[in-house]
Amino acid sequence: MVSPIDIQKALSGIDYPAGKDDIVKHAESHGGDKEVLDALRGIEDREYEGPSGVSSAVFD
Repeated sequence: MVSPIDIQKALSGIDYPAGKDDIVKHAESHGGDKEVLDALRGIEDREYEGPSGVSSAVFD
């Protein structure tokens, strides 16, 4: 099970707002594991204003 901390570590340094594709690409290039990448691929395709929005999309 992926944790919010895993998501935030993989997205460390990303510039917001960011779209889903940019979020997934950033996580891929910053050490996100398969569970993190799968979780991020499952979020809605839209712009995210910050890390809390991404976490909400993954965990709500």
